[in-house]
Amino acid sequence: MENGFTIFVVEDDVFYGTMLEYHLTLNPDYSVVRFETGKALLNNLHRKPSVITLDYSLPDMNGEAVLKLVRKQFPDVPVIIISGQEDISTAVTLLKNGAYDYIVKDDNTKDRLWSTLIKARETQQLRAEVDQLREQVREQYDFGNLIVGNSPQLKRVFAVMEKATRSSITVSIHGETGTGKELVAKAIHYNSTRQKKPFVPVNVAAIPKDLMESELFGHEKGAFTGAVNRRIGKFEEANGGTLFMDEVAEMDLTMQVKLLRVLQEQEFNRIGSNQLVKSDFRLIVATHKNLAEEVRSGRFREDLYYRLLGLSVELPPLRERENDIAILSRYFMDEYAKKNKLGKLNLSAEALKKLLPYPFPGNVRELKAIIELACVMADNGVIQAEDITFRSIRPEGAFLMQEMTLREYTRRIVRFYLDKYDNDVLLVAEKLDIGKSTIYNMLKSGELTS
Repeated sequence: MENGFTIFVVEDDVFYGTMLEYHLTLNPDYSVVRFETGKALLNNLHRKPSVITLDYSLPDMNGEAVLKLVRKQFPDVPVIIISGQEDISTAVTLLKNGAYDYIVKDDNTKDRLWSTLIKARETQQLRAEVDQLREQVREQYDFGNLIVGNSPQLKRVFAVMEKATRSSITVSIHGETGTGKELVAKAIHYNSTRQKKPFVPVNVAAIPKDLMESELFGHEKGAFTGAVNRRIGKFEEANGGTLFMDEVAEMDLTMQVKLLRVLQEQEFNRIGSNQLVKSDFRLIVATHKNLAEEVRSGRFREDLYYRLLGLSVELPPLRERENDIAILSRYFMDEYAKKNKLGKLNLSAEALKKLLPYPFPGNVRELKAIIELACVMADNGVIQAEDITFRSIRPEGAFLMQEMTLREYTRRIVRFYLDKYDNDVLLVAEKLDIGKSTIYNMLKSGELTS
């Protein structure tokens, strides 16, 4: 259409239609197109008007029939009925059928129409902004944008996530701390059919035991000391959307029984109320613990375990994604530079060489912290090896968790010390209490090239 806001005026009275057209075009932002029959309007709907003003009594069709056809094709286009009838029942029926407003033809029609159009335009602008924000969120949580890397392990994760978006099956996400379990849960939600409904996260480990029931179920005013108002719980808040329960293994046995009932019945009571509340939510749970082991130890209910199992997503630790370390490092560098309005930052070969053998017990979260600190410490826009600082509180345990062969452990240790002492073989042999010929042989065979 000619302008961004186009009004279709449908009026069989030529004089009255011309008067409305003139009045509306006093606003230079409005483009007005006039029709005298319902059929003429319907034949031009493909031009996608912003708003339609519709006379109720047309020569070929009544306004109610036209309204139904317009709503069927373009449910988001506001239709304002303008009628000479003051029958309340007719107005109520039309409003129930989706009319945006009902205006009676009198001396105030022009002013009322002007005000209604302003509101309709504001509503459309807000809807457009919401749609734009939703699209931005959808793009933000696109699998490829959310989880950086191209390792085979990640590709397998993406394949499972894709399956999860196509149904409402419960999803259980397993992975060490820092692997991005909540990001995966958000990605599944924002790429599913529930994307326009709430994503409600709950960290079970962060909620005190005596507050957990109120947090999940909500409570009525006066249900207990301090309950000064009704409070909606997470189950109810997630209605139509997704409830993400992080660290679900930390839930005590009493609450596990109550959670199981909610999952079975899809209904619950707020604390202090006998009224059942229904909620249709999709559940995604996450834990860094082995739930099967928790069941065997008696800390987690077996029946709830099978209820939560659903579709399992296993997030690999960063130490098993060595090829992704360089990709992630450059991603975090670029992100930091953009956020802090810095120029292009580069990662030296020596810095990357220092990063690769490190086991990253804190996973991706730890790598991000290391890279951000290195960006601060770097000179001349290049991160050098000395800018890389490891501050893990449990490097030994994480190193052993890699489950490598003894030969591979030996290779990693020797390579680490050679890097640390500038390839001084004699010094490394002395530090590790091994023969220098052992190191020379490993170098000669190519075992220590990376």
